[in-house]
Amino acid sequence: MSIEIGMKGRAETLVAPDNTAQAAGSGLLPVFATPWMAALMENAAVQAVQGALSPEEGTVGTRLDVTHDAATPVGMKVWAEAEVTAVEGRKLTFSVSAFDEAGKIGGGTHQRFVIQPEKFLTRAQAKLNK
Repeated sequence: MSIEIGMKGRAETLVAPDNTAQAAGSGLLPVFATPWMAALMENAAVQAVQGALSPEEGTVGTRLDVTHDAATPVGMKVWAEAEVTAVEGRKLTFSVSAFDEAGKIGGGTHQRFVIQPEKFLTRAQAKLNK
């Protein structure tokens, strides 16, 4: 793992009927849904660090503290940007922001942990045996 402060990632999508608040069940209006904005921010964080991980490593999100400050209508492009702001062992902290073509729509912080996917999935699947 060679993750460093300042590494950046980006993810984008187009607002469509299937990623609106109406479709997600997080609201009644046909505007970009907060859960989808959060997912876009997480994806940007993954993009920021994935190339610095070994093939046996991945990351999982563990905390997300964001605001969604402006609505985006169907048909408009949205994107998220993430920047590594702290590396504490396996714990990674990111500054995340989301934008549409008219400006900033949200922001906050996100934490991820570096994991070994096989071990992680084995522990998760063990819950089925309890």
